[in-house]
Amino acid sequence: MKHFRSLTVGHTVLMGRRTFNSLPKGALPDRRNVVLTAQPDLQCPGCLMVHSMDEALEVCRTADEAFIIGGREVYRQFLPVADRLCLTRVHHVFPEADVFFPDVDWSVWREAERTDHAPDERNPYALAFATYLRR
Repeated sequence: MKHFRSLTVGHTVLMGRRTFNSLPKGALPDRRNVVLTAQPDLQCPGCLMVHSMDEALEVCRTADEAFIIGGREVYRQFLPVADRLCLTRVHHVFPEADVFFPDVDWSVWREAERTDHAPDERNPYALAFATYLRR
C-alpha cells in the first residue's frame, strides 16, 4: 500500500461504487476521490459523484494526473483511453480469486519501469511494480 499511496497522494483517484465500499476508512485521504456509479442519488462521504464515463473523463481532464483504482468494470471502461498502466504483479496464483483485471492487448504497451521485490515479513509473495506506457 505504501507504493500505491506514493503514486496517488495529491492526485485524483477514480473508482466504482463497490471499490469505494471496500475501502475500510472510506474516502482516501489527501486525494480527490471520484466515484462512478449508475445510482443517481447515491452519496459517498468525501467523494465527487459521477454517473457516466464522459462525466468522469471531464472531471479527470481538470486533474494534473488521475488514477483509475478499480474495480474490474471501471478498469475495462477506461483501459482504451489510458496512456499509462501502473500495475502491481503478485507472483502467486490465488485459487479463490473471482475478479480479475481485464484482458490487456500487450502489443500496444511497452514496459517502461519495473521494480521486483522478494517475499519479506510484510509480503509473503514475490511481486513487481511495473509501469507500462502506451506505444
